[in-house]
Amino acid sequence: MPETLFDDPRAAVLAAFVFGLLVGSFLNVVILRLPRRLEWRWKRDSRELLEIGEPYEPAPPGIVIEASHCPHCGTKLAAWQNIPLLSFVVLRGKCRHCAAPISWQYPAVELLTGLMFAACIWRFGIGWEGGLALVFSGYLVALSGIDLRTQYLPDELTYPLLWLGLLASLLTMFVDPVSAILGAAVGYLSLWSVYWLFKLATGKEGMGYGDFKLLAALGAWCGAKAILTILLLSSLVGALVGSAWLIYKGRDRATPIPFGPYLAIAGWLQFMSGADWLDTYLRWALHG
Repeated sequence: MPETLFDDPRAAVLAAFVFGLLVGSFLNVVILRLPRRLEWRWKRDSRELLEIGEPYEPAPPGIVIEASHCPHCGTKLAAWQNIPLLSFVVLRGKCRHCAAPISWQYPAVELLTGLMFAACIWRFGIGWEGGLALVFSGYLVALSGIDLRTQYLPDELTYPLLWLGLLASLLTMFVDPVSAILGAAVGYLSLWSVYWLFKLATGKEGMGYGDFKLLAALGAWCGAKAILTILLLSSLVGALVGSAWLIYKGRDRATPIPFGPYLAIAGWLQFMSGADWLDTYLRWALHG
């Protein structure tokens, strides 16, 4: 890495932003293609298990090898059409070949990832902590995007995020091993308990198992003491944003809303602050 990035924090933050734009472009591919790949694999495995002979169904595009293409006309995109943010502006939000509108998801994910990466390097600097913070942020962006589109949090992302958090705790980069293990356990069991209490009371499922695993992963990165803060903050953000979305879409309260993005927002804010917000609030409440 160039020496100037170590000497000039502003250069490091700018480099992290540009790198985040590039990673965000890749995360868009993950968000769009991973659920399709998983669904295809589940169908294939189910047919094999049940010994059902169905017509051959080709696999969806891979995440790394296959080139990007327009989802409407199927035309492969040239290299200059894959430049983060810039290509969207140059193409004016439309496919060059069929003039179909390009989803705002692409520039939004790229910009969000760039800003998060810049914040991580500004907060932790260049090193192992900063690098792991980038990985943590990238996983949260991918999981949030997939949950928003499919209401599914794949194990292929939540489990690696959990294990990376536990491994990072061995070096006590963010939390110590005991806090990480307890955080993972408390995170999972807290939403697992809410799930079963709600199901026993109403006979309905209030959330998916992916939410348990995501909160467990956040607990591994942020520690057990952060779980209550993450739950309170994600519930607050979810209530405000979710209510506004239902009103905007004209939906009723029975409409399912993905909870993963709100957990991710709260978890990332807690991770970046490193503060014990609950203790701060209690001291303020008790002592005015």
